[in-house]
Formats: sequence, C-alpha cells, structure tokens
Amino acid sequence: MQSTNFRSPLEEAKRQARLLRIELANNGVTISHSQSLERTAQHLGFRDWNTAAARLSNHPDIEVQVGDQVRGTYLKQHFTARVLSVTEQGNGSHYRLALDLDEPVDVVTFESFSNYRKRVHGQINARGESPAITSDGEPHLVVLGHVHK
Repeated sequence: MQSTNFRSPLEEAKRQARLLRIELANNGVTISHSQSLERTAQHLGFRDWNTAAARLSNHPDIEVQVGDQVRGTYLKQHFTARVLSVTEQGNGSHYRLALDLDEPVDVVTFESFSNYRKRVHGQINARGESPAITSDGEPHLVVLGHVHK
C-alpha cells in the first residue's frame, strides 16, 4: 500500500513546471525557470504565472472528499480510514470530518482500561491538523494524506 502527502495546488503547479523543465532539458531544449512556470500556467488554463499563482494559492492545502481513503493519526495513534463526511467551517479555514477507521484505535492511555473507537469526528485546518490538542501539545487529529491501493 502506497500513500502520499497532500500537496497544495500551487505546490503541484510548481512541481509540474520543474518536471517540464527537466523533461525538455533531457530532450536538448533549455528553458528558464520562469519560462517553465509560464508554460505550466498556460497549460493549466491561466493567462500567466502571476495569475495562476494568485488563483491557486486561494485553494486549500488539503482536499478531502467523501469516500476518500486517508491516513493520519488520532490521539497519536496511526490510522487509515474512509471519509464519511466533510463539512466546511469558517469560510474554508477548517473542515469537520467524520472518519470510519479501518482498524479501531484505543483512545485511553491507561494500561488497565481500554476504549476503542472505529468512528471518529474531528476538525482539521487546511494543513490537515486539528486545532484541538492533547495535554502534551499534539493535535488530536492529523490527516497526513490519501491512501492509494
């Protein structure tokens, strides 16, 4: 099973521009970094790189949809899960998620007691981190990326 971290739309466009420049160089065509950015912007349907950068930076860093398989941590325990619901909050600054974990996680740290959860609800920001934190400062919920089977 492979997984990948989330990449913002702007980071992805920059990655595509780098790959274009490398591919052209491998075929004997040299272009500048700014030329590769401009070509990538036009390929994505934008007038120029400045327009592309402005528009793409308005997209959230994390894009999670119902049905996605994601990986992350819940109360510091690793999980993979299917996204059951996504609700935008705060004009897109946060998202409320409902997750169905592939394997239940124990949410209690005491050795003499356990409480396993398979369904988890939590709020994350555009970086995939919960604003709610544990007593030692770790986010309750962190969505690291999509799971690809």
